[in-house]
Amino acid sequence: MRPQILVVDDEPGVRKALDRGLRAEGMDVALAADGPTALRLARTGSFDAILLDIMIPGLSGYRVLQELRAAGITTPVLLVSAKDGEVDQADGLDLGADGYLVKPFSFVVLLAQVRALLRRAAAGAVRTRILVGPLTVDRASRTVRYDDVGVPLSPREYRLLEALASRPGTVWTKQELLTEVWGDEQAATRNVVEVYVGYLRRKLAAVGAGDLVRTVRGHGYQLGDALR
Repeated sequence: MRPQILVVDDEPGVRKALDRGLRAEGMDVALAADGPTALRLARTGSFDAILLDIMIPGLSGYRVLQELRAAGITTPVLLVSAKDGEVDQADGLDLGADGYLVKPFSFVVLLAQVRALLRRAAAGAVRTRILVGPLTVDRASRTVRYDDVGVPLSPREYRLLEALASRPGTVWTKQELLTEVWGDEQAATRNVVEVYVGYLRRKLAAVGAGDLVRTVRGHGYQLGDALR
């Protein structure tokens, strides 16, 4: 899968530039403009790296980082800030940051740091669990629980839910899901995605999560991000 990057910055121009640049480098990007949104997304554990501005509304980047580490989320975090003091950098690293980049910065330098974070993460423990509200997708055992109740899924249904949960709130087109879940199977068509979404919804409905997988008319499907 393409690396999943969360970019947190309250400046629209910065978010747009980083979104465009990182996608051009083969990464998938989710965006957040404030601390509470960043914390909610990052706590899913579904990202490979987080670019986190310190001066953001709601909760500071320091607080977001502190909350993530306290919750056991080990996703690599690169702090980004206009503050260039040694104390500021030391504070961030002491809270569990994996790097610190001072604004303004070169995109080439940022990209090099992001790739370094991804290499270190790949060499360490693989993300074995995805948490989205009461939903838990355990990649090690390939099992799913909702409100601590097991959800029995077929291998294909599990793979479909794993893909959606890996990017909560992001809309997947039928073609993207077909490629991600069915790979190179030429016999599969986009209609099969609809069929398996139906199967998945029925099994989720049995444990009270029937609205978890949403249809975005004219675009595709997403895992609802209102679970918090």
